[in-house]
Amino acid sequence: MDTRQAYNLWAEQYDTNKNRTRDLEAVSLRETLHGLAFNRCLEVGCGTGKNTVWLAEHVTEVTAIDLSEEMLQKARQKIKTGFVHFIQADITQDWTFAQGPYDLVTFSLVLEHIEDLQTIFQKVKAVTQAGSYVYIGELHPFKQYTGSKARFDTPAGTQVVPCFTHHFSDFTQAALQNGFSLIMVQEYFDNDDRTTLPRILTLLLKRTEEQ
Repeated sequence: MDTRQAYNLWAEQYDTNKNRTRDLEAVSLRETLHGLAFNRCLEVGCGTGKNTVWLAEHVTEVTAIDLSEEMLQKARQKIKTGFVHFIQADITQDWTFAQGPYDLVTFSLVLEHIEDLQTIFQKVKAVTQAGSYVYIGELHPFKQYTGSKARFDTPAGTQVVPCFTHHFSDFTQAALQNGFSLIMVQEYFDNDDRTTLPRILTLLLKRTEEQ
């Protein structure tokens, strides 16, 4: 089962299943972006809209994309404002959905499913400008090293979503090579217990290059 098929199947139970990664990443996004001002946001991997709801209250316009049609259907049921535009898209293909420049691009639990980070950052550069921010909230690579992956239960058994392990330097090098500087890095722990492995890696980047 590929990523799109897996998330289409997961959509029906995604909001109701116990999912510490989903919930902690939502905290990460809100805390990281709190106090910053944005107008136009490209939300990559909106899923069922857990972060779209918050973004819609803090920006002027949101383009919310996801690979899964079923996830998008759930998100549309929650958010019906005219300035949030939902689009089904594969970010490994041409970004015909993007009408930049955006001053905020967010990736929430998405890049673990993407093998080539360099190409993604090239695409982000093409739809942003100097001063634009990029938020990344991902399952921490330390968790991945122990075998943790996006997964959910089905009547036929546990379904594991295809994933790639990206080290911290993979994110930062891809960002730096495309004109983005690291503004902040944060790690989020279950129950804020720093004696355990961190669950979420959060990066805030800012574009510093004009071209």
